[in-house]
Amino acid sequence: MDVETIRSRNNPLFRRLRELRDHAAASGHALLEGPKLVEEALLSGIEVREAAASPRAEGSPRGARVLRELAARGVPVRSMSEELLSSLSSAESSQGLLAIASRPAFEEAALFAGLPLVVVAVGVQDPGNLGGLLRTAEAAGATGAYLTAGCADPFGWKALRGSMGSALRLPHVPGLEVWEVVSRLRSRGVRVAATAADAVQSWDEADLRRPTALLFGNEGAGLGEDLLRAADLTLRIPLAGRAESLNVGVAAGIVLFEAARQRRR
Repeated sequence: MDVETIRSRNNPLFRRLRELRDHAAASGHALLEGPKLVEEALLSGIEVREAAASPRAEGSPRGARVLRELAARGVPVRSMSEELLSSLSSAESSQGLLAIASRPAFEEAALFAGLPLVVVAVGVQDPGNLGGLLRTAEAAGATGAYLTAGCADPFGWKALRGSMGSALRLPHVPGLEVWEVVSRLRSRGVRVAATAADAVQSWDEADLRRPTALLFGNEGAGLGEDLLRAADLTLRIPLAGRAESLNVGVAAGIVLFEAARQRRR
């Protein structure tokens, strides 16, 4: 690591990191915060282009290990003061390591590998919720995801933190209109399922062993009536008390892990 410590906000690397933090969607790169995310990127074969580290990262076992791996791969790592690096973090406590990485791109065919279980995020605008949804999808064994137009950037800071690295690994295709996604799913023989409060069939009564795509709507409006009518099946998650809805990641987890359970049988 370069031993000369960066202390100025006018430093070109600091300015690149700040620009990427504020405008990640407009670039071809992603900003990774913390040793875990950087390590996940390296393990996933993603190109890490440069990094900045403070003594906090150097002093932790994982941080030191990641810094050694970055050095072994020839990635330039600059020393940055704790105060300056912390000013770039949206977390309460900085983890002492920031890195600029190339965004991964996935082939759409990867979403349909094996027995497809595809997640469709329909206009999920909250980056933390989108990241959590991708994390849940990967954990449940989904084959991939479509992120329709209007979704948050999966490689934005909050989304990456919410996904805990899943956005770097789970194949996903962003930016398509939802009806185009439905058309592509149908052309591949994949059933389209959606959750609805007034659906007759409960989530644990449906046969999810066939190729299936699960639609999940955004935080406010959910899924539109036209989409619910167009779905091949609608599923109800019964709620107790006065609760009207579930967080999108929680709803996805319930249905996805039921699909995983059925497919293990």
